[in-house]
Amino acid sequence: MSWNWQKKEWPKFKYDENILKKYESTFLYNSGIFLGTLKHIIGEEKKLVSVEIICEEAFKTSAIEGEILNRDSLHSSILRNFGLKADNRKIPPAEQGIAKMMLDLYQNFTKPLSHKALCNWNSMITNDGNYRSSKEPMQVVSGSIYNPRIHFEAPPSDRLHKEMNIFIEWFNTSNPKGKAPLPPLMRAGVAHLYFVCIHPFEDGNGRIARALAEKSLSQCIGQPSLISLSKIIEKQKKNYYSALDASNKDLEITGWLEYFSKTILEAQNYSQNMIEFLVKKARFYEKNKTLLNSRQEKVIARIFQEGHEGFKGGLSAENYLSITSTSRATATRDLQDLVDKKILNKKGQLKSTRYYLDL
Repeated sequence: MSWNWQKKEWPKFKYDENILKKYESTFLYNSGIFLGTLKHIIGEEKKLVSVEIICEEAFKTSAIEGEILNRDSLHSSILRNFGLKADNRKIPPAEQGIAKMMLDLYQNFTKPLSHKALCNWNSMITNDGNYRSSKEPMQVVSGSIYNPRIHFEAPPSDRLHKEMNIFIEWFNTSNPKGKAPLPPLMRAGVAHLYFVCIHPFEDGNGRIARALAEKSLSQCIGQPSLISLSKIIEKQKKNYYSALDASNKDLEITGWLEYFSKTILEAQNYSQNMIEFLVKKARFYEKNKTLLNSRQEKVIARIFQEGHEGFKGGLSAENYLSITSTSRATATRDLQDLVDKKILNKKGQLKSTRYYLDL
């Protein structure tokens, strides 16, 4: 089977810009609204909003690779890196590593890409930090050991330094302010696919490719993009891998760029909703923190953990019992108290009763 990097024209990707133009204009319009929303958030509140989005992105980019992190440890690590108050828990290496990578992405998005920067990212998340050197083929495989399906085979390791020199040069000159400008979504989509096809590291390529897409978007809009790209990808993971699978054999990638553009736009909308939700969350605690007992505080925190989408179907009495491990009578009193204080809205009756945050 022939792969795209074996084509004579590699790495000159081809795509129909006319099909993609509509997505570019929507992205720029949404970016204006998003940046306008951020301007109304100042000081520590802005830092806390950034922490929440970065934490969610770090958690989900790891989940795509099948690595389920401790969300509280991750959140604590990012808070510390922002110089904000956090608990004194010991942070495990995996949570610490992805937190460092995401913070570096957030703080240094304007810096040109380099071999050192990429290897540092890889070291943070895998403790390796070196390009592949094995002479064995790097293959993406699924299925049983007796009947494997090869989804992709990357360039051999002896080509990597040459390939990465070309990739880094392309990335640093494809910024709209550079010599060969590319629109934001096309640049981010090509960067992601191009990097994944080189597959320079033994592990961590997917997480770095998604970070590169976000770095690219941040450079194009002039500040951290803070979009929930990995959140959307993880929710529709099969579509993501299918799109990659369909785009690694040829240099015509309009289909991939259309898929990726739609994904970025969905991520933008999610982030906009999340920002508005996080502002409401901060104001909620400012208003109601002293009105909650320890059980109620635990349940409210758990509801907020679900994000702006909330508990599917609303909070039930059974949910309350499960989260607090309290008695049914106490749960009933606590819930009614929250309704009386207009912290929760009550809908339905008897076993169908559900509670929703009043934001």
